[in-house]
Amino acid sequence: MNNDPKKRIQALKKQLAEYSYEYHVLDAPTQSDAVYDGLMSELKRLEADHPELITADSPTQRVGNEISKGFKSVSHVSRMLSLNDVFSEEDVSAWIVRIQKLLPHAKSFSFYGDVKKDGLACSLIYQDGVFTQAVTRGDGFKGEDVTDNVRTIASVPLRLRHVEATKVLIPGRLEIRGEIVMYKKDFESLNAARKKSGLDLYANPRNTAAGTIRQLDSKLVAERKLHFLAYDILPENARDMSTHSHVYSLLSDLGFKGAEYGAQLKDSKAIQTFIHTWSKKRDSLPYEIDGLVIKVDQRDLYDAAGVVGKNPRAAVAYKFPAEQSTTIVKDIFVSIGRTGAATPVAILEPVRVAGSTVQMATLHNDSEIARKDIRIGDTVIIHKAGDIIPEVVAPMVSLRSGTEKVFHMPKQCPECETTLTKEKEGEAVWRCPNVRCPARSQKHIEHFASKGAIDIDGLGEKNVVALIEAGLIKDQADIYALTYEQVRELDRFADVSAQKLITAIQEKKNPPLERFIFGLGIRHVGTQTAIDLANTFHSLESLQKAPLEDIASVNGVGEVVAESILAWFSDTTNQELLNKFKKLHVTAQHAKKAEGPLSGLKFVITGTLTNMSRDIAADQIRNKGGVFQSSLGKDTDYLVVGENVGASKLKKAAEYGTKQIDEATLHKMIA
Repeated sequence: MNNDPKKRIQALKKQLAEYSYEYHVLDAPTQSDAVYDGLMSELKRLEADHPELITADSPTQRVGNEISKGFKSVSHVSRMLSLNDVFSEEDVSAWIVRIQKLLPHAKSFSFYGDVKKDGLACSLIYQDGVFTQAVTRGDGFKGEDVTDNVRTIASVPLRLRHVEATKVLIPGRLEIRGEIVMYKKDFESLNAARKKSGLDLYANPRNTAAGTIRQLDSKLVAERKLHFLAYDILPENARDMSTHSHVYSLLSDLGFKGAEYGAQLKDSKAIQTFIHTWSKKRDSLPYEIDGLVIKVDQRDLYDAAGVVGKNPRAAVAYKFPAEQSTTIVKDIFVSIGRTGAATPVAILEPVRVAGSTVQMATLHNDSEIARKDIRIGDTVIIHKAGDIIPEVVAPMVSLRSGTEKVFHMPKQCPECETTLTKEKEGEAVWRCPNVRCPARSQKHIEHFASKGAIDIDGLGEKNVVALIEAGLIKDQADIYALTYEQVRELDRFADVSAQKLITAIQEKKNPPLERFIFGLGIRHVGTQTAIDLANTFHSLESLQKAPLEDIASVNGVGEVVAESILAWFSDTTNQELLNKFKKLHVTAQHAKKAEGPLSGLKFVITGTLTNMSRDIAADQIRNKGGVFQSSLGKDTDYLVVGENVGASKLKKAAEYGTKQIDEATLHKMIA
């Protein structure tokens, strides 16, 4: 890892310049906006810590990029600025505090919010109400004259509407600023046509719109459906436009689209509601957005707050939690799971992705590490969507300093020093075969006590570790032999907490059969499979004695899972565990399968639910007779869409014809 800030800053500037050239000039980006933003954030942090290293060629010191060849360069009468990005509600609150300090004499002020259209920034010039010129943002000071191409866009009025509200604006020069976008449905149709013709597909609507506007043939531009969405008015002379709210109203009166989703926000609470609303509704828009714009509504106060560098102080761009970012791999260690799987895990420089801070990410296995060529010290791209486990997508080889280290899989288990093995030839996963490995035992106990299994309140990871280290438990059954006196002696417990834990354990001595089966940690047996096994065999003893063909015949089980179940019950260590449960009078009970209004209906949840956990929602669905599935299939009836949702499941649901519902609809169905 490169610890020299000067060298790191130079490497980041070089990489960002290349990405910026690809994006703004060639319209052929090789990385996502999230990756660019991640590297830019790192550069800003380094420059903030080392201001003496800031140079004029740093991308933090300018608004845009160079003008591409082929169009006449035009100077903007008023510089086109960009906005400071904020990435969390806490950032927004901090910005509001700064604005209040900047405007101490303002008796009161409100805010204005709008969706941040992801397109090509452009300025339209009107003279006495007639369209005369269109100029792209360019570097903020100068842009490209794209008048002929913009003239082909149907949503650009060639003559402004002359009504009572706009008549004062018509005379003289009037500038309208906005974004040129391509709607998602038109982008998909364009790509479908290109695929049919054997042509390369375009990457995204934003770059397709930008590339289209920069075509030298206006006829080609006219063939593609583009839209101009306005967001500001710059009159030649001062006019009565005291608020941004009024500006948005005037834009509609003048004949422009783009003001449909703007809203006046009276305070910070209203801003938070606006953010929550659009975090859920963003996919319903006909065009892509990459965030929200929040600004002081009163234009005189907006101007009074001033500009720092290239950013107005009185406005910010709230960016939706990115599903990708960049960070550095500090180290790689091997974690042993409850099935013995030895999984390499990356320790990362903390980075915020998809609304949460990520510090670790699974690397799956050593073959995957080698395939991606991930090294300790690498700058890497991280991907995370909603509740999905963070993934290291790829290393950024161009940022290597030469100090990175290749990872080698250890030959022995880091917990018990047993030689790691592979069960089958060609299998990717190394495993610790020692069933009494401390790491495996700990994970088995944690899994058994977890909410999805037996659900023993107060028996989380830290308490399990404390009990194991004190020599009080070695396996799942030992939990039921614990006494109040033993637990009370541990540092983590007092009188009340010790009694609570013992009571919680004793209350779960007759757990539901399906939860007990799942809690045993049999490889390949998930929650739904455990339910299907319980509903088929009705008792643990019947399942234990069942032949392979009977187990394999259970819906959704199959031969591989059946072999795993049979192997688990045949293992002498597991037989001893079950006998210990019997001696401690722990007996799983089978309840008749629930019937209800959801009988026969299958549900999948994607994203984060706000009013209940995924496990609770799954239980509620099952209690009403429904089936909760872990993955979307052609037989899935409903996809419940929460917050921070990735696009893959939504796309698959559309392909399968699966009905999509929100959390509120689910609540009504299970009420």
